[in-house]
Amino acid sequence: MAKDLRRLRPLISRWKTLGHWRSQVVFWGGGLLVGVVAVFVAMICDKALEAFRIGREHYRWLPLILTPLGFALSAFTARRWFGGTQGSGIPQVIAASEIVRHHPNALDRLVSLRIVIGKTLLLFFGLLCGASIGREGPTVQIGASLMRVAGKVGRIGNESALLLAGGAAGVAAAFNTPLAGIVFAIEELGKSFEQRTSGTVIFTVMLAGIASLGLLGDYTYFGRNTTHIMGWQDAVAVLVCGIGGGLIGGGFSRALVFGTRRLGSVFGGALAKRPVMFAGLCGLLVAIIGVTTGGTIFGTGYTEAKSLLTGGGHIPHGYGPLKVLGTLLSCVSGIPGGLFAPSLAAGAGLGADMQMFVPMVPVVTMALLGMVGYFSGVVQSPLTSFVIVLEMTNDHDMVIPLMATSLLAYGVSKLVCPRPLYHSLSQGFVRQERILRGEKSQDSDVRDESSRPSTK
Repeated sequence: MAKDLRRLRPLISRWKTLGHWRSQVVFWGGGLLVGVVAVFVAMICDKALEAFRIGREHYRWLPLILTPLGFALSAFTARRWFGGTQGSGIPQVIAASEIVRHHPNALDRLVSLRIVIGKTLLLFFGLLCGASIGREGPTVQIGASLMRVAGKVGRIGNESALLLAGGAAGVAAAFNTPLAGIVFAIEELGKSFEQRTSGTVIFTVMLAGIASLGLLGDYTYFGRNTTHIMGWQDAVAVLVCGIGGGLIGGGFSRALVFGTRRLGSVFGGALAKRPVMFAGLCGLLVAIIGVTTGGTIFGTGYTEAKSLLTGGGHIPHGYGPLKVLGTLLSCVSGIPGGLFAPSLAAGAGLGADMQMFVPMVPVVTMALLGMVGYFSGVVQSPLTSFVIVLEMTNDHDMVIPLMATSLLAYGVSKLVCPRPLYHSLSQGFVRQERILRGEKSQDSDVRDESSRPSTK
């Protein structure tokens, strides 16, 4: 018997080795797949933005009809056929990471192939209708879903690592910022980063970045900037953008959480009872703001942010606050769409507007500091905010000011909104899963009771 066991040891060892390599191949292949799909999502989103722009140029008042109808249809479709796609997508991945420990069978409602299809189609449709949304948050949910599907094909049981790697790969491929993807995985998606999966996650993120790089070439999201702080007196700009960005960003997060979780308490619950009508109303308000401001608040805000950071165009004063309002209405409406890019654009606009307090600092510098300050205030992930802006602009002369602004904004935002935005929103999906399980158990109890013979 002992001899037989000794003979089996090499086979067992070989089987474990094969299992290890199968796991690695799944993660590597999944990372490349996420990168390719992220590029595809970016391309169709650009087409949607271009189509909306052309339509708006030919028919100035088109958004007043198209945008509210588009919001209503998107909200209806998401609720009817693609439940779990509403909003950014990052809260769903965080919720899935929490649910997987206790109820792995419930993940299909948050990360699955159905989510990939629905999120992609409705994101495209939302941008086609002029919503102030981004594609980066949705790409996180798409990436996590694709990685989970790859894990099923390869029979990999560590779904927590799959979700972490897929979400991080989505950020890396969407912005072409691999380092930001790694930091995002550690800071936002995985508060307890496991040492045994760290190498796998990093390599998966790198492969997603390679796929994006191979398809789109070497580029920085907002171009290459050469801004820098001239002297110690310009440190006032850091204080202004850090405090201002933290206050406004924290206020945005608090308003979004209230609108998402406590809408039922407004007007006697009338808005919560008519979610499709409410989405249409949000769309109408977005359209009105967009039409009266020349269309600058529609879409992701990429063009406007790049103009502010490069000094290559005129953006009207007040763009920042209006972009904040347009993004808030788009997000609280319940349609699928993220807030990464719109928040970065709004932050650039806010920074440019805050130049009135420090006129000695160039607008480009204020826009860059405002971008990182407001973004950090919204998501309350200071390292991710700093790294993602640094990688998107490739402005290494601003490392210390960007880091200081991000950390200051984070601290101020915590005073306004104590709990991080994405984690607050994720609890809504966790509670929904608990309610669904409760309804199922109640239904089964009813069926059991109805199947018993009457004692009357």
